[in-house]
Formats: sequence, structure tokens, C-alpha cells
Amino acid sequence: MSRETPLSLENDGHRLVVLRSATDVTLQARSGRIVTSAFPDLAAAALLLPADTVLDGEVVVWHAGRTDFALVQRRAAATSARAAVLAQRLPASYAAFDVLELAGLDLRGRPYERRRALLVDLLLPLGPPLQPVPMTTDPELAATWYETLPASGIEGLVVKRLDQAYPAGRRGWQKLRHTDVRDAAVVGYTGTPRRPLALVLVLPVGDESPLVSSPLSAALRAEVATEVAARGPASPAPSTVTAIGLGEVPFRPLDPPLTAEVRHTSARHPPPEVLRLRTDL
Repeated sequence: MSRETPLSLENDGHRLVVLRSATDVTLQARSGRIVTSAFPDLAAAALLLPADTVLDGEVVVWHAGRTDFALVQRRAAATSARAAVLAQRLPASYAAFDVLELAGLDLRGRPYERRRALLVDLLLPLGPPLQPVPMTTDPELAATWYETLPASGIEGLVVKRLDQAYPAGRRGWQKLRHTDVRDAAVVGYTGTPRRPLALVLVLPVGDESPLVSSPLSAALRAEVATEVAARGPASPAPSTVTAIGLGEVPFRPLDPPLTAEVRHTSARHPPPEVLRLRTDL
């Protein structure tokens, strides 16, 4: 890692694009879902941006001195009536890590170094809740961040190149996390639609053979059941997967798949632990 390599913090947040048009603000999750009504505090703050400006970043909620992903999800799922109350009780912050368009000028092809400078110049005068994510090219400071900030809910660092254009539609950034945590495709589940027991996963480690996760927590079972119910009664025919110590296990496929954040120590031993569904993607 050199002093020409910028590193920024990766928060435990909800990916969000801010689109400021000539007349209003739209907040869009990575999945494409519009969540403007769920974050009226951020939408109001974004009205101060120049017209035809687009930001990419994460929304976080701070609680007891650290970011809390569960509270972000609670905010994102709120009805319009409830959102105003939660905005007072659980105010959101937006950590912007890129500017894609500024006052109608498309910046995606510009080097990251230039986009970063424009982002800082844009947001620093405005102040919270819209703010640029901290970034450094100092390896010693980056190492300090990496070692000391996890207690605040910071998951790790994101490494980018100063000469890099915005990597739309592809992964162009390297993530340095404290644990072996990554996103996996959820291609099915064991159990019943009302009571899923475990997830069938494809991990991004070069081996596309599906794996069965460790048993889900009660909260995750309920969340998976909700996602399954939202898809309606139609589903692909049941299939089977080989599970370590269990042999062939029947499961119900999901098409299209979901995404889950999982922790694992190797490709197959022990089974991956599901930390959360990534409904923000």
C-alpha cells in the first residue's frame, strides 16, 4: 500500500444513491427501490445540493457510539407516517463516497482523485447529515483506522486508485475487512416457506458448488420467510444439495437469488454463518 493509494472507511450501513433533480430529491437503494419517504431527514438535507447532482454512498444510524445496521434497516422499512417519527428518534447520516454527477456534469469518467476533491468541496460547506466519508493516502493513518475503528461499527477499509473512473456495473474496489465476511448468493433454503431452517449459498471463492449454511437465527428465519412470501406461491421445483455431515439435503430454490452477508473460515468447514440478508443491494 503506497501513499498514492486512497483508502476510505467502510461503514455498517445501507447503500444509497442520492439524486437531486431540478425540482426534488430521490433516494434510491442499490436494489433500485425508492426509499425517499423512509428518510425525510436526508431528503430535506439533499435539497441544498445543486440541481442535477448524483451522490453514491451509505446511510448509517448512530446509536450508543457506533453505527447500527439493524436501525438502518428499521428506518428503511418505515412507512411514510412512521418515518417522520423515526427521523427524530433515530436521525440518519449519509456518508458519501463518490459524486457521479455535479450540476449536470457527468463525472463518472473522471479520475477518483478529481471526483473526491469535488465531493469534499461540495459537502463540507453543508455539513451533517451529508458528509464525505473519511479518506486518506497515508498508510500509517489507514492502519490506525483499521485497528481502532471497528468498535464504532466500521467494518474495514475500501481501497481505490486515484486514477480510477467510477466502476459502474462492476466491482472495482478492494475491501479490507476484519473478518472473513463477504456477500454470497442465496440460491435456496431448507425447511418450509414459513419456517426456513438454513440457506443454500454460492460463495464468491471460485467454487460455484452450493453450500448449506449453519442454522438461521429466529430473526433471520422470519426475514427469509417474509422475502419468500413476497415472491408469491410460484417457485422452482425442489432440489437437493450435499451438506457436510448430513449428505443429500432437500431445499427449495430461489430464482432470482437473494444476497446474504456470510462469515466463513474456509470454503466448506465449518458451514458458513449467515449474518444478515443484504436487501439494500
